[in-house]
Amino acid sequence: MNYKIVADSSSNLFRLEGVPYACAPLKVITETKEYVDAPELDVFQMLEELKADKKPATTSCPNVYEWKEAFEGADGVFAVTITSGLSGSCTAAKQAAADYEEEHPGARVCVLDTLSVGPEMVLIMEKLRDLINEGKSFDEIETEIRDYMENHSRLLFFCESLENMARNGRVSHTVAKLVGVLGIRIVGTASAEGRLEPLHKCRGQKKTLTTIWDEMKKNGYKGGKVRLDHCLNLQAAVDLKEIIRREFPEANVAIGTCTALCSYYAEQGGMILSYEV
Repeated sequence: MNYKIVADSSSNLFRLEGVPYACAPLKVITETKEYVDAPELDVFQMLEELKADKKPATTSCPNVYEWKEAFEGADGVFAVTITSGLSGSCTAAKQAAADYEEEHPGARVCVLDTLSVGPEMVLIMEKLRDLINEGKSFDEIETEIRDYMENHSRLLFFCESLENMARNGRVSHTVAKLVGVLGIRIVGTASAEGRLEPLHKCRGQKKTLTTIWDEMKKNGYKGGKVRLDHCLNLQAAVDLKEIIRREFPEANVAIGTCTALCSYYAEQGGMILSYEV
């Protein structure tokens, strides 16, 4: 079977070595401009323009046609989507999968609602790549990847600002203002239902990273892979990597950057991370 991994751009990953891969773009939309989540987008400029605009912005998922186009060239597709709790991307991917299988007799498409976002999607795709390269069958890969998603990967995040979440109606403006004025950072996770769930309120970056590290260990982290995606806050990612490596020197920890969709929600200074348990 000719395999391919396809993800929407909330994965923050436009290239995946070692396996055929395609990325379907999400968009951030204002009254006057559309920001396509693609490699050429200047994320810093986007955030500055959104901050200056002050008007509500919305996000848009890949449509059915864009998903189908990304599936092309394969008869065994694994589509990895942002949580259905935040986006219609998974619904569009499922419709595209049904259409693609009908138009390509014998083809199979497995749509994976990650109930997560960003770097946890990357861990899932890296696991898919390993399973594909081990020569597993389509059914074996689907069974093992669903077990991995449920039992072996977790997500945490922190935000220095909730302004865009408030503008998008996901938190109250009162809460967002308090976070900004008081210098509080919100540490949260992806719930079992795939919604972003706050866990702690922290003051200062050092306390925030310590809290994240405590959460990782509490949830069963013992030196597995870690993927850190920051939004214009490389120092936080480097500092957390050092904290992890002090206790687990051989841990596979990689630092990446948030692209448009994740930057819109994490905002400048925020970080999203995923780890194996």
